[in-house]
Amino acid sequence: MPNLKDIKRRIHSVESTMQITKAMELVASSKFRRAKERAEAAQPFFEQTYKLMAEIASEDPYFDSQFVHKRMDNGAVLLIVIAGDRGLAGGFNSNVLKIAQARIDETNAKGGNPIVLPIGQKAVDYFTRREVKILKSYDHIAEQANIYLAMDIAELVISTYKRHESIQNVELVFTNYVSPISQVAQCMNVIPLTRMPGANPRRCAVEYEPSPEVLFDKLVSQYVAGLVYGAIVESYASEQAARRTAMENATDNATDMIDKLSLQYNRARQGAITQELTEIVGGANALE
Repeated sequence: MPNLKDIKRRIHSVESTMQITKAMELVASSKFRRAKERAEAAQPFFEQTYKLMAEIASEDPYFDSQFVHKRMDNGAVLLIVIAGDRGLAGGFNSNVLKIAQARIDETNAKGGNPIVLPIGQKAVDYFTRREVKILKSYDHIAEQANIYLAMDIAELVISTYKRHESIQNVELVFTNYVSPISQVAQCMNVIPLTRMPGANPRRCAVEYEPSPEVLFDKLVSQYVAGLVYGAIVESYASEQAARRTAMENATDNATDMIDKLSLQYNRARQGAITQELTEIVGGANALE
């Protein structure tokens, strides 16, 4: 028969854990709401920047920029990988790191040299332990991220892309927020901007000084910064949503475990009482 004290001790232990998971669920819910507000506020900036760049590329029949042409297929890639700073968020970190690792393996198979720019403590730790070139690391920035930090990252990425002709693509690996219970890790192309509608130019009275290419190249840094900032806040919102779901499930599991332990405790207690009564009745019968 189970020891009553051991069962009681396990119930107290699970109750303590449940208090922690419940508190973490509430904290994640609060952070999630703020993160979603930041993500929604950043969207118009990115959309307007992209729209202006598309207009510039489409209005000049002779438009040409280094950021819209594909380079030689040598397999080299610069990966911006955004993960979380903490765990206890279900498969949030592992999903995005799996996609990044698969892209690195693909690049290595082609004989290219992948370069990684990890953002988030989990991404930094993951790539530090592996044989991969790290351009620069950023950790614990997601909660306080702003457009100025994103501009610094964008300038670093663009200067590296310009300086290294071997880099064929700049890609962004992050987690896209879909719903409170669904977050999808994905890899998207950043540079070159292959979807610019420059192949179908249209005449326009707008003139750009000193030239459309110069203005376009200046806007690329803002475009990349908007992508990076949006991906950071989107990933952070996804992380908090994933953590809230994970902690909610953990709390539910703890509740179920407490119910089972309580039932086991009551059965053991009832068995002990029944045994004591049986012994008393047996003793009384023996005296008769």
